[in-house]
Amino acid sequence: MTVNGAEHRGDLVLGRLTKRFDGPIVVDDVSLTVPAGSICALLGPSGSGKTTLLRLIAGLELADSGTIHLGERVFVDRATNLPPEKRRIGMVFQDWALFPHLSVADNVGFGLGKHPNPARVAEVLELVGLADLGRRQPGTLSGGQQQRVALARALAPEPTVLLMDEPFSNLDVAMRARIRREVHALLRGAGVTTIFVTHDQEEAFVLGDQVAVMREGRIVQAAPPRELYEHPADAWVAAFVGQANLIPGQAAGATATTAFGTVPLRSSAHGPVSVLVRPEHLIVESGQEAEITFVEYFGHDSLISCRLADGTELYVRSPHTGLSEGDWVRLRCVQIATIGFPESDRYC
Repeated sequence: MTVNGAEHRGDLVLGRLTKRFDGPIVVDDVSLTVPAGSICALLGPSGSGKTTLLRLIAGLELADSGTIHLGERVFVDRATNLPPEKRRIGMVFQDWALFPHLSVADNVGFGLGKHPNPARVAEVLELVGLADLGRRQPGTLSGGQQQRVALARALAPEPTVLLMDEPFSNLDVAMRARIRREVHALLRGAGVTTIFVTHDQEEAFVLGDQVAVMREGRIVQAAPPRELYEHPADAWVAAFVGQANLIPGQAAGATATTAFGTVPLRSSAHGPVSVLVRPEHLIVESGQEAEITFVEYFGHDSLISCRLADGTELYVRSPHTGLSEGDWVRLRCVQIATIGFPESDRYC
């Protein structure tokens, strides 16, 4: 299934959106472009404004200012506020919001009007892999199947944009990993522009072509997952999108001097800096420079917490070493070009 019509092929563009609730700014001057047919993850801590931004796009909240366009169609500007039912936006809610008294097929057909086309319902159920379960009640399905019913219901009217609010939060860890892969494939097949809200960095990186990181109502960085991880905009983003060691250093142009020696920098810097060293860029060797305080075993590798003599805590991601809490080691930094944040940015 694909979304047809030239009017539906445009990028979704948010321009300087702002929303207040009784004074406090919840969405603060947000601009974002989501290319047609792509998947964008809104990633941020609780209270950062992610769900409110989603509701502004859907038309469930009225923006105080700003614009929303889909290609040449205007959803919101100074003179326009298109009602939700005219935006052709599909939504998958956090709790899936299925009707327990309706069959799977009737749930899917609910958004198609009073006389839904059975062929359309069957088509979408087949798309999500539930072709044989149309007569079942939602309560008899697994969590993953219910999630796919909610997705099918949102896709049935062929929306211009699909919005998903924490769509995997009600699933256990093992099922979440499997279902998100399935959903990714489904969204690719549907070709619909998608924005989903999450506070889970791994989820955002797996599903998002683009990840927009929100903090206190603002988008602080929007980029593909790899760029976001390797080139975070500031120290806060660096720590939020993965484990980050921020090591004091003294920058002198293309390098910075740290406790691990001279480290190459991607961009020229001068003066006191916090050097970003990801856990996978530290190597554990024999020595007496750092005490291991905790070892987290993940099967494929381990995350080792170490404390230097000056009290600095560092994380090392390493193949299994047989080391345990209380052992002493030496840490060596892989010589890979990294980022030196201004020292004032270290704890932001």
